[in-house]
Amino acid sequence: MKPRTLLFAYQLLLGASDTSTGVLLLIAPALTLRLMRLHAAPDTLPFLSYIGAFVLSVGIACFYGAWLTTVRGFAARLEVVWLLTAISRASVALFVLASVFTHALEPGWLSVALSDGAFALLQLIGLAKHWLPSIEATLPTAP
Repeated sequence: MKPRTLLFAYQLLLGASDTSTGVLLLIAPALTLRLMRLHAAPDTLPFLSYIGAFVLSVGIACFYGAWLTTVRGFAARLEVVWLLTAISRASVALFVLASVFTHALEPGWLSVALSDGAFALLQLIGLAKHWLPSIEATLPTAP
């Protein structure tokens, strides 16, 4: 698979995952938690919907990143998307880890910390190693 195609698929997968989770948290937080095999007190559901708005925004940013891979000169703009979504994901991962270790959240939330942490780490490594400009440099130039 070509690097640009893999990059597009990565962005599309993250966008679909975060957007669908965000929408579900917004409109049906109790169902969303059941699907994730997690529990929350009923009085916390409005706050989970509020969090859904932030998850949705990260998903939309990832969809924007997918679109960027289809245009010439995408690397610099996609680097900004990667940096900002990595900051969001790393913040979530650290918060959830601390909350699980202090027993404020149940251990099932570790899946959220691990996935967000892994994607943040992947993107931060990619930024440090300049993967996006390298992928862009392999593309044919305009005639």
